[in-house]
Amino acid sequence: MIFRTKHICKTLLQSKFLYPPTLRSLVPLQSLHTAHNMPCKEVSALSDGQVADWFNSFDTVMTDCDGVLWVGADAIPGSPDMIKRFRDLGKRVFYVTNNSTKHRREYKTKVDKLGFGGDLDEIVGTAYLAAAYLEQVGFDKNKLVYVVGSTGITQELDDVGIKYLPIGVSNSLSLDSSFILSGLKDLGCDLSAVGALVFGYTSNFTYYDILLANAVLANPACLFLLEAPDVTLVTRTDLGTKMTIPCTGSMVAAVSTAAGRKPIVLGKPSKFMFEIVQKRHPGIQPERTLMIGDRANTDILLGKNCGLQTLLVGSGVHSLAETRAWEVSEDGEERRMVADFYADKLGDLLDRVKAL
Repeated sequence: MIFRTKHICKTLLQSKFLYPPTLRSLVPLQSLHTAHNMPCKEVSALSDGQVADWFNSFDTVMTDCDGVLWVGADAIPGSPDMIKRFRDLGKRVFYVTNNSTKHRREYKTKVDKLGFGGDLDEIVGTAYLAAAYLEQVGFDKNKLVYVVGSTGITQELDDVGIKYLPIGVSNSLSLDSSFILSGLKDLGCDLSAVGALVFGYTSNFTYYDILLANAVLANPACLFLLEAPDVTLVTRTDLGTKMTIPCTGSMVAAVSTAAGRKPIVLGKPSKFMFEIVQKRHPGIQPERTLMIGDRANTDILLGKNCGLQTLLVGSGVHSLAETRAWEVSEDGEERRMVADFYADKLGDLLDRVKAL
């Protein structure tokens, strides 16, 4: 599935998923920073004065990682220097990623190794959001979590004392030629003991994950949490080329269809990601926060949903050409994906801010 038609955008971001209610402890979010029908401004076309005014209008930067700061294990040229420049200019920088495969400690190691820097509390990943959400709703810690994903999620659950089934537990299941299911006794618990399904990215997704997820979700009291709705991601190949491959949203669609249930989305574009940052740092003002991303229907929509300023970079999924098409679209949801500003890559801002 590709995001780039209005039918798919609506299906993935409205019909298929649910979003957590706004945190009651937070001040209500402000109105959107710019009107939906305002054209996207290309940073390269702004005057020095306009760039200075823009940079003076925000104090906090929230940036996506994959496709903005790096692709795979390699930093995108100029991105580390621009993150440092934001800090030199007095901006607080937060890394916000829909990638649940790593614990925040692993991301801390990566941002340090690639030259971005930053503190652990400035990193917000969807594995962390899963643990934070379960804590927030008072999850019964006598129950278990079934994790479809990676150890990034289970490590965050460990940090808050929530127990879970082992990763890959569905491998104990099998169907014979008569469709008799075996292996349930090898799960180590009754299915009624599972109080939540947390669905994140895994390259080891199988039919038996769908089967077991469907079984636990038959209990209406079992929470169904989705780390992120991204249906694709961009990676590099051993030929040195970029390739778009299926991601979490593509896989969870099978579970949602089988179970007849919509997951609660924790990552972008859900407000929950920004609200967690704002709850931890109450001084952050939405209208003085810049959200940077390469994917319009997660990163930019997070900004629009929360009243943030938005910058789209063309080093990942979506392009300026697509943005120009959305500007004149008759579909209001497509027009909402139009960012306030655009640059080909984050490092291109360096030359524009030398004099600041």
